[in-house]
Amino acid sequence: MVVNSRQPLYQMKADFFKTLGHPARIRVLELLSEREHAVSEMLPEVGIEAANLSQQLSILRRAGLVTARREGLSVSYALTSPRIADLLTTARAILTGMVAGQAEMLVEEISEPPALAGKHRN
Repeated sequence: MVVNSRQPLYQMKADFFKTLGHPARIRVLELLSEREHAVSEMLPEVGIEAANLSQQLSILRRAGLVTARREGLSVSYALTSPRIADLLTTARAILTGMVAGQAEMLVEEISEPPALAGKHRN
């Protein structure tokens, strides 16, 4: 994600969230929220092919969300800012609240007595 200072902030935010709009990228960021990881450590956790993981990491790196560090033949990745982890935590809290609210609505629907069929109107 290239930041263009001439773009309106809402457009920059939309581009930022588009970058986050892939499940593998979110999973990578979740893993990196815990600690730095080598690519080989992330492969089984993310559950995609190595080439696809490399592509997703490249997108995250170009967007400035992760940094790469080479150690011999291994490449390790880390978040560029702890605020990325905060964003994921906030998203989890929002989604948990939404799911809880939906579950509560379902329980209310199930516990309400059905409308009386054939009820006479005056």
